[in-house]
Order: sequence, then structure tokens, then C-alpha cells
Amino acid sequence: MVQPLVALRRSVRARHWILALPILLIVTVVVTDVLAPSHIHFGPLLVAAPAITASVAGPRLTALVAALAVGAQAVIAVLRDPDELFSANHQAQIVALVLVGATLVIFCGLRERRRKELQHVRHVAGTAQRLVLRPLPEKIGPLRVASLYLAAEAEAQMGGDLYAAARTDSSTRLIIGDVRGKGVPAIGDAAVLLGAFRAATRQFSAMADLAAFLDDSASWQLAEPGEPEEPEEHFITATILEIPDSGGIVRLIECGHPPPIVVRDGNITMIESDQPAPPLGLGDLASQRYNVDEFTFDVGDLLLLYTDGVIETRDSTGAFYPLAERITGWKECEPGPFLEHLKRDLLAHAGEGLSDDVAALVIERLPASR
Repeated sequence: MVQPLVALRRSVRARHWILALPILLIVTVVVTDVLAPSHIHFGPLLVAAPAITASVAGPRLTALVAALAVGAQAVIAVLRDPDELFSANHQAQIVALVLVGATLVIFCGLRERRRKELQHVRHVAGTAQRLVLRPLPEKIGPLRVASLYLAAEAEAQMGGDLYAAARTDSSTRLIIGDVRGKGVPAIGDAAVLLGAFRAATRQFSAMADLAAFLDDSASWQLAEPGEPEEPEEHFITATILEIPDSGGIVRLIECGHPPPIVVRDGNITMIESDQPAPPLGLGDLASQRYNVDEFTFDVGDLLLLYTDGVIETRDSTGAFYPLAERITGWKECEPGPFLEHLKRDLLAHAGEGLSDDVAALVIERLPASR
């Protein structure tokens, strides 16, 4: 409750300063013009007042300041010489101020309308994104999970980063991926793939069959006719995993996606697939069945899954975020704190903001007694 009140007070103070500056300018111009020699005129500078207001305020405040500027022009004429009020010079200046003020008010109105439309689009896109990326529970079977999604700030476009988890009778299956493209079409493609993953998790006992089904689903969706301006090439990079409840292993199918990382006692291991598959939606390019890799995942280990938005985040010099180097030696041993550390470090590296969406999962295998 305190934070909204503080924000409201700051907003009110900001509005006062916005209004004070052009009014101060109007008063200064009036006083200077009246005190200046008769052959020197500062009245034309009054146009700066509504122009300044229009750059930071809405149409109503701009109209108010424009009206004050027009009134100030009339006051200057009266104080200098009442007969000058009806002179051609002052009449022309007043008409010019009225026209400029009206133009600024119109443009402010158009800008406000555009801003409200953009806010609505952002709200709809954000709602769609939240519906697609359902929040993961903190505990799934014998696993503790933390998830992160950060939207790119550029144009506030929502991307197609995706992740999901589903249970079978004896394991947990997860997927993390990235749809090529941005905006509503990418969200739609992500929704189709996630729906297929959730529906097929129990249907296919073999990981390779699950991956083949997801590839077919992605191919059918991406083959649908799209907008003319959409890119012709469509695909979804993804990593599909199965973590059995016992056995201390993870089964992995990598489809053109950045490799997972296992963090063990502060040291990291990149899990590179021996035979990575093409991205989903490009299955026709595969020359063989999906290869399933296995690697060790013991109690106390952390498994980091991420999209390419993490490793492609650049700093002010253009350098990519060195994920493996940065997380080596981190002391956090639970998914939540580890992912929060990653978020802070990534945003600090990005500086001015993210250029691409970021999604990440951190998974911990819990002891059998927990």
C-alpha cells in the first residue's frame, strides 16, 4: 500500500514541475517584453511554452498552456500600448499562437490515443503469454523447480520462449524451447507445441516417439498460411528431457537448442548431445531417428535449462553474456536463489535492457525422504 502512495505523490510532483516550467517561461517573456525597448519584441518566444508542455504532457494540459500563452500575448500588447492589441502585428502573433497551440493539442491527442492502444496490445500480449507459460509448481515429483521469464524491452514484443513440465507414472518430463519470431504468431506457435507436449507426455513411453510427435505437431502448425510479412522459414528450437524418479539420470533429446548445464559443487558441466536433432518443424531434414542421451543428475545437483536469449544478451560493448563463466563458483545450492542470482547478473550485464526474451529453469533432485 505504501509503494502506490509514494508513486502517486511522485506523479503529482512531476505534474507540478511540468506545469511550472512553461508558466515560468510565459511570465518571464511577458516581463521581459514589457520592460524591453519598444522596438524589441520577445512575444514570439511564447510559442515555446505549449511546445515544451506538449513534449511531456497530454492534450488538456497543452491546451491550457497554449491558452495562457495566447492570453500573455494580449497582456503584452495592453501593457505596452492598449492600441497595439488591435494592430496587425499583434493580431498576427495571436493567430499564429492559436494555430500552433491547436496543432500541438491535436498531435498530443493522437499520441495519447496511440499510447493507450499500445498499452492495450501489451496487456493482451502479456495475458496471452501468461496463459501459454503456466507457472510451474515449486515441487514436481522428487524435483524442486524454479522458473524465470523476462520479456524483451524493445517494442515490448512478446517472444516465443516456452517451457513446461508434465508428470508420468515414474518420471517428470520437461521441455524448454524458443519459437523463431516474435509477437502473437510466435505465442500461437508456442501454445500449439506446449499443448502437444502436455497431451502426448503420457501417450508416448519412448522419448524418441514423443520428440517425433512434437516435430509433426510443429510442422503442421508452422505449415499453416501466415501473414505475408512473416518470414517464410519457421522452426522451434527445443530441449526435451525426462528425469526418472529414481536412478540419478536424465534422458535428453536436443533439437537445435543451447545445451543444459549441470552445476555440481560450484563446478559446471555442459551437456552436449552426441547427435543433436534439427529444430522442431524441420524434421524432414533428419536422416535418422531421434538420439536419446543420458547423463548423471544426482541429489544436490542443479540442472540449468535456458533459451538463447540468455547467452545472446549483450553488454554496452557488444560482448555476449558468458553464462558458463559467470555461474561457475556460485554458492547458491537451491533453484530459487540460484535463478534470482542469474536474473540480477544478467540484467546488470544487459545494462540498457534486454533485446530478446529470456526463459530459464533450474531443477534440483531432492533426497528420497523429502
